[in-house]
Amino acid sequence: MEGWQRAFVLHGRPYSETSLMLDLFTEGQGRVRILAKGARGRRSNLKGCLQPFTPLLVRWSGRGEVKTLRNAEPVSLALPLSGLMLYSGLYVNELVSRVLEQEANYSSLFFDYLNCLQNLASASGSPEYALRQFELALLHHLGYGVDFLHCAGSGEEVSDTMTYRYREEKGFIASLVIDNSSFTGRDLKALASRDFPDVATLRAAKRFTRMALKPYLGGKPLKSRELFRQFQVKKPVSPSDNSSG
Repeated sequence: MEGWQRAFVLHGRPYSETSLMLDLFTEGQGRVRILAKGARGRRSNLKGCLQPFTPLLVRWSGRGEVKTLRNAEPVSLALPLSGLMLYSGLYVNELVSRVLEQEANYSSLFFDYLNCLQNLASASGSPEYALRQFELALLHHLGYGVDFLHCAGSGEEVSDTMTYRYREEKGFIASLVIDNSSFTGRDLKALASRDFPDVATLRAAKRFTRMALKPYLGGKPLKSRELFRQFQVKKPVSPSDNSSG
C-alpha cells in the first residue's frame, strides 16, 4: 500500500519487547491489522499517537494478513473522551473490531464512525443518541436490510399508534402482542430517519439494535459492556446516563 490513509486505532496490544500489534479502522481499506515495529521503544516518536480516538494519517506495506507500519502522523490531538463518553467510544471500537471483515472498503462508514466520536466528544449529557445513530449506520453498511416504514405482512404503511412485532429476516408485522420485540409505528419512523425526539424512541432504538446486531456478534459478550458495568458500580449515574451499548 503506497499512499497515506486516514485511520484510527481500534485496539492495540504489546508485541515482542518494543512493538505493537494494532487493529486500525482506515478510510480506504476498512479494518487492517498492522505491526508497528519498535513503537514502544524509548526513542520511538510514535508512543503518544498510536492510541484510540487519535485521528491519524498512516502508511503500511505487506501483502499478508498482518501489514507492517511504515509511517504514522497524528492529524490532531486525540478526541477528548472521558468517563461515560470514553466507555461509549470503547464500545464503538469493539463493535467495529468484531463485525467488520478485514480489508473491506467501508469508506462511508468511516465518516459515520468519525462523526460518532466527534458527537461523543462534544456531548454534555447522554451518549445514547450518537450510539444509536452509529449502530444503525453500521447495520446499513453490513447490508442489513429492513423496511421500517411498511408492515411486512400487509405492505401497508405503518401507523404511529399501531404495534408491530419484529421478526428476524421478515421485518415488522402488525400484532396485538406486546413484548420486547414490539415497536410502535412512531418508533419505527424514528428508526427509519435515525432521529430520536425523546427517551421512548431512543429506548426502542436500543432494543432494536441489540436484536439486530446479535447475529453479527455471536455468543461472545462485549468486553466494553462489562467495563461499563464496573464503571457504573464505582460511580452512580443519573437515569439519562443509562447507556453504553
